[in-house]
Amino acid sequence: MRRTFVATAVGAAVAIGVSSVAASDLNFDEYRQMLRDGNPAELFEMEGEELWVTARGPKNATLEDCDLGLGPGVVEGAAAQMPRYFEDTGRVQDLESRLMTCMETLQGIASQEIIDGRFRQGERGKLASIVAYVTGQSYGVPINIDLAHPKVKEMYDLGEKAFFYRTGAMDFSCASCHSQDGLRIRATGLPNITTPEGAAEGWGSWPAYRVSNSQFWTMQHRLWDCFRQQRTAEPLFGSDVTIALSVYMAGKGNGGEAVWPGVKR
Repeated sequence: MRRTFVATAVGAAVAIGVSSVAASDLNFDEYRQMLRDGNPAELFEMEGEELWVTARGPKNATLEDCDLGLGPGVVEGAAAQMPRYFEDTGRVQDLESRLMTCMETLQGIASQEIIDGRFRQGERGKLASIVAYVTGQSYGVPINIDLAHPKVKEMYDLGEKAFFYRTGAMDFSCASCHSQDGLRIRATGLPNITTPEGAAEGWGSWPAYRVSNSQFWTMQHRLWDCFRQQRTAEPLFGSDVTIALSVYMAGKGNGGEAVWPGVKR
């Protein structure tokens, strides 16, 4: 018992000391700006643009007729208005799930292949590059989610509940890390998603290239990792709970500027 107490006390003291040093001696804004200069996500954007116009799949077709909500083939500004409700599927879809619909209907690439796949591999890896391309066409565009639509509002409410729901072995919720100002993990700031400014910062900077592991992560990947860190059941790729959380973040951040793709530690 005493050993545990001492170890905890020492750990807390070290954490406080590191926090004080970091706050006084390190310029995290400057560090983050350095990361943004020459964002490697551009390489994934280029790959995604090529995949968009390349005939692939059993139907040997391109994605140039994919409707992301602004009409077939319209990419510029489309990501800034997603998630949104789509009549043809009868669902609220985020960018990843909508691209899966297009890949299946236009190219014949089964959505289940992506759902059952692994991040950064196979068709799921290709999907990530397409996400980089599409979101890059909304860089600097204000986030504009239609919360007036009843289906979107329903998903927003579900996402809000999921955001505050505590679960897993750590008894964490999304709010455990993202409901206060000024928090961070090492050099990574934790935006306060409960505020419009924080929600815009959080939503509008993913997908992103992660310098620490040299990987490009979509928002679906980011949310999956949040569930993993909660030590709870990991969500299916493109599941309703992930889309609902995206609707909540995007809707809360309406009007904020998107800086896609982002770059993170």
